[in-house]
Amino acid sequence: MLQRKNTLYALLTAALLSGAAQADAPPVRSVTQIDLNRYVGKWYEIAAFPMYFQRNCIADTTAEYTLRPDGELTVDNRCRTESGVDQAIGRAWAVDAAGAGQLKVSFFWPFRSDYWVIGLDPDYRWAVVGNPNRKYLWILSRTPQLPAAELERARQAASAQGYDLDLLKTTRQTETAP
Repeated sequence: MLQRKNTLYALLTAALLSGAAQADAPPVRSVTQIDLNRYVGKWYEIAAFPMYFQRNCIADTTAEYTLRPDGELTVDNRCRTESGVDQAIGRAWAVDAAGAGQLKVSFFWPFRSDYWVIGLDPDYRWAVVGNPNRKYLWILSRTPQLPAAELERARQAASAQGYDLDLLKTTRQTETAP
C-alpha cells in the first residue's frame, strides 16, 4: 500500500510540475547559494499551496533530508492522516555543483521535479521552496511554529517572486517547539 502511495505521489508531482513558467511575471530565481550540509535535517511545513498528493494530510507535515555518500539527499516526507501516517521517500540532487538553490527531486523513476529554494534565512531557520512555474510553494521551518516576524519574511520572499499568497494554506502542527 505504501509503495502504491509513493508511486501515485511521484506521478502526480511530475504532472503538476510540468507546466511552463507564467508569461506575465519575471522568471523565478533560486537563492544563489545553499549549503546542503546545513540544509539537511528535519523541516516542518508551516504553510503550502494545496497539492493533490497531500490531500489526505491533516497535520504534522514534515520533510527530512539526509546527505547520502554520493552527495545526493534522501528525502523523507511525512504527514498525519485520518488513518495514520502517509510517507513518501525520494532523492534530491543539486542541479549544478556551484551550490545554487536549484535541486531536482524524484520519488519515482523516471519522474523528477524542480525543487528550488527561493528564500532562505541566513541561519537556516526557515526556507521557502517553489518551482519555476509557480505551481507549488512550501514555507518550511526548523521548528513546528515559526514566529510571526520570520513567517512574514518567508512570505515576502515568495511574494517577491510572483507567487499568489492567496493560495497559501497554513499547516497544522501539533508538536510544540522546545
